[in-house]
Amino acid sequence: MSVTEEARAAVESWLAAFEGALSGGDEAALAALFEPDCHWRDVLALTWDYTTVSGRDSVVAGLAARALGTRPRGFALAEGRTPPRSAMRAGRTATEAIFSFETDEGRGSGVVRLDAGEDGRPKAWTLLTTLDEIKGHEERIGRARPKGQAEARDFSGPNWLDKRRAAAAYADHDPAVLIVGGGQAGLAIAARLRQLGLDALIVDREARVGDNWRRRYHALTLHNQVQVNHLPYMPFPPSWPTYIPKDMLANWFEAYVEALELNFWTETEFEGGSWDERAEQWTVTLRRADGSRRTMRPRHVILATGVSGIPNLPDIPTLDRFAGTIMHSGRYEDGEAFAGRNAIVIGTGNSAHDVAQDLASSGATVTMVQRSPTLVVNVEPSAQLAYALYDEGPPLEDCDLIATSMSTPLARVAHRRLTERSRELDKDLLAGLEAKGFRLDFGEDGTGWQFKYLTRGGGYYFNVGCSDLIAKGDVGLIQHGDIAEFTPDGLRLKDGRTIPADLVVLGTGYKGQEELVAKLFGEETARRVGPIWGFGAGEELRNMYVRTPQPGLWFIAGSLAQCRINSKFLALQIKAIEEGLLPASRDEPVRELEMA
Repeated sequence: MSVTEEARAAVESWLAAFEGALSGGDEAALAALFEPDCHWRDVLALTWDYTTVSGRDSVVAGLAARALGTRPRGFALAEGRTPPRSAMRAGRTATEAIFSFETDEGRGSGVVRLDAGEDGRPKAWTLLTTLDEIKGHEERIGRARPKGQAEARDFSGPNWLDKRRAAAAYADHDPAVLIVGGGQAGLAIAARLRQLGLDALIVDREARVGDNWRRRYHALTLHNQVQVNHLPYMPFPPSWPTYIPKDMLANWFEAYVEALELNFWTETEFEGGSWDERAEQWTVTLRRADGSRRTMRPRHVILATGVSGIPNLPDIPTLDRFAGTIMHSGRYEDGEAFAGRNAIVIGTGNSAHDVAQDLASSGATVTMVQRSPTLVVNVEPSAQLAYALYDEGPPLEDCDLIATSMSTPLARVAHRRLTERSRELDKDLLAGLEAKGFRLDFGEDGTGWQFKYLTRGGGYYFNVGCSDLIAKGDVGLIQHGDIAEFTPDGLRLKDGRTIPADLVVLGTGYKGQEELVAKLFGEETARRVGPIWGFGAGEELRNMYVRTPQPGLWFIAGSLAQCRINSKFLALQIKAIEEGLLPASRDEPVRELEMA
């Protein structure tokens, strides 16, 4: 028997035993199938939530309890998916397999990783269960796609374009879902909702679809590789460059909206709204480009405005004395106007470094001000180590499922290892930075840039050249604590030196989404929702992609990959609420658990 056949036989045997123990409520038999240090992550399939459980006793108890109301069954190796294989995850080699199953209300897929236990029988180290579709409410794709027969047969009726224009105008109806923000998050969730038959409208204050990328600084390209970054249903062409330029991505967004038939209002400001508990709907106000206002009453509002939406403008002592130009990095576009002039960039995250590099390449004399230690990693190969899975060979759908299967505790282990390897690969660059006084860090407990992003949305830099300029002295560096004061012409250091400036760019990041919620919906709603992004006690991102304590209010943010993966699950929850399968409030019990 070959290794592949042995792996397949082992997984099939485990799945059969797992289903028997689960359906029979035999916790002792379930316990015999798991390692002591095991992890189970469920995404909607059994819990209607993102749930991570660690340790054999907790995993067994959780599975047994959830199986009562959902009746998971039909566990089998998934047809047409990557076959069982040996894979190393978080420093540990195990047999990794993709399986399919169903519950009373849906069909799902998952990933199991098996090790040989002390008794020689395969035992699960990790288990993922996810919901793929709700029975009777499958996506309208493939063989379930619309047939378009009405337009083909009724020559006197409205054609496709007539219907598209009417749907997007909302002259006589309101959308079920209003999506605020037209970046990758807004497009991904709108596309998913459309395929589930839900009426969704994206609103964005920019003048053109894609402007949230198009209007960023001139030299910007994505810092991760193209194979990781596809949007749902419509992958990038295989001819595209490894690192996508911002304007190329912006133009793709326009094409995506047209191709996926998404309703999108540009030059539309979302001014805020209030929740009607009795009617279970929002009353929101939109301001159009001509100054007119439209009141809408959607049942769901999704904030797709990024990890943070309001620029952070810290109170920097004496900066008000500076007589030159001051701008936040979010407003920076190009450095050509400052050729031959002096610039100070405050901050050392990605945006600050990129602005400093762009200014230097335009002929400006640039000094960066470091406020706190910063993680630096070369964009290649070090920053791409986290995406190695997408180069291993499995198709995108399988890679996304495998990525989802890495629960937060395991991801921390994996990223510590990646950070150690990155430090070794980048040791010469890091030594050069330290020699210039740059203060480095490597994330909490050495977990690197990914967890900095997941906990605070920044605090790191993917080096595409600016760190080399700092190490060579072509971009200056000072510490914020060494500044005595700003002057009309620049700043003075505590040792008496002066640094002239015509421009100060604040690369100081953005405020958390809690601030945006308070601005749009009021302080009471912000308090009810609580923290957004970062990890809570349950080892999942807080209030992200899931029902929040405020019914009808949802959040989606992150990289293109995060939005592609999690938009599917967010859309399924909204569809379940619309079909009466799931309560709008997290405080109400799920119907199937009431029946248990």
